[in-house]
Amino acid sequence: MNRMKNNNLFASFKYALEGILNAGKKERNFRIHIFVATVVIVSGSFSHLSKNEWIFIIFCISGMISLELVNSAIEKVVDLASPEIHALAKQAKDMSAAAVLVFACASAIIGILIFIPKWMEIFN
Repeated sequence: MNRMKNNNLFASFKYALEGILNAGKKERNFRIHIFVATVVIVSGSFSHLSKNEWIFIIFCISGMISLELVNSAIEKVVDLASPEIHALAKQAKDMSAAAVLVFACASAIIGILIFIPKWMEIFN
């Protein structure tokens, strides 16, 4: 599909929404991140998070989902540019996946630091 440069703001939002929906249909890891984000939001609703804690949670969720979308885009472009197996293509895809892993680990640590004390208060 060829798209010419479009200065229409609504068309830009439409394309972005198409990207999210496409990822939801075709990208397993994206769906996993959406599921985990939903669990975290529901857990946060029951854990009486402060405004600042919600800010960190929202940052982690939005960053994780955004980074997964970027990773998926990089993988698609690499596959298009290098359909055959190539060492540099593999490195690019591995590094992109590593960026997601690093952010996922940092987000998990932030989640633990926020939720464990809240849950300890509730269950003690």
